[in-house]
Amino acid sequence: MRFIDLPEHGGPDAMQLADGDKPVPAAGEVLIRVAAAGVNRPDIVQRMGFYPPPPGASPIMGLEVAGQVTAVGEGVERWNVGDSVCALTNGGGYAEYVAVPASQCLPVPDGLSLIEAAALPETLFTVWSNVFDRAQLRPGEVLLVHGGSSGIGTTAIQLAHNFGARVFATAGSAEKCAACEKLGAERAINYRAEDFVEVVLKATDGHGADVILDMVGGDYIDRNIQVAAKDGRIVNIAYLQGANVQVNMLPVMLKRLTLTGSTLRPQPAAVKAAIAHALESKVWPLIVAGKIRPQIAATFPLENVADAHRLMESSGHIGKIVLTL
Repeated sequence: MRFIDLPEHGGPDAMQLADGDKPVPAAGEVLIRVAAAGVNRPDIVQRMGFYPPPPGASPIMGLEVAGQVTAVGEGVERWNVGDSVCALTNGGGYAEYVAVPASQCLPVPDGLSLIEAAALPETLFTVWSNVFDRAQLRPGEVLLVHGGSSGIGTTAIQLAHNFGARVFATAGSAEKCAACEKLGAERAINYRAEDFVEVVLKATDGHGADVILDMVGGDYIDRNIQVAAKDGRIVNIAYLQGANVQVNMLPVMLKRLTLTGSTLRPQPAAVKAAIAHALESKVWPLIVAGKIRPQIAATFPLENVADAHRLMESSGHIGKIVLTL
């Protein structure tokens, strides 16, 4: 099979198209012939050498795919050869074939292309586990999403809006803010021109944000504490502007805040299987009904993966970047 090799860590040009053996599905796994693979920020971090795959995972980049099942391992009952699936991988998505735990596969929703389906798993697993499982967002509460025009952001806005939350988002241009509001954000805040703390407090009559999903870090950490509502939950899933900061922790105590975060890839298979089950029962009907749709910013052939990474690093996109095979 063809796959994207990474002989050494570095910039986008460090990745190379290579040939290798197809994986063989182990017990409990399926082999997927990949039609499309999502590009995600953790891929960039892995390429640079700061996000090694967990023990036993494929060293090939790529955390989500869509395609057809071509083989099933021992003990797999649900999936059959020929089924169209999308899947959260543990690695290996930048390839023509990938072996994936069967419990991390989901059916391609009716009405979606394989390219659209490939943009679902990593973002949906991440948003569901952090916003709904960890932070327990409830209908009527206020969610603030940083990086609202990213793949994670566009997914979080749509999910929270459809589950009855008031959604605010930050983004870096008028175009990106308009896209966030079109997806269900009550107000998108251009962080280059406005202070999100002031805007959210004013719009909520001083209440603030009950849940904050942050991938920025840096000085946002202290400002998140400022804008959080009493009993608010702040969830960090990345620190693009740094994790080492000095903050005033007194409001955390006075407002009874919860500061938390998570990484998805190293979590046990049983945790990922539970998230997949929740998504299929609670989110898949919304996708089939057309209420939630992955936002595809751009597609690139597998051999042009360096261009896909450059676009991701530029932050010039709105939504998801997908590789096609």
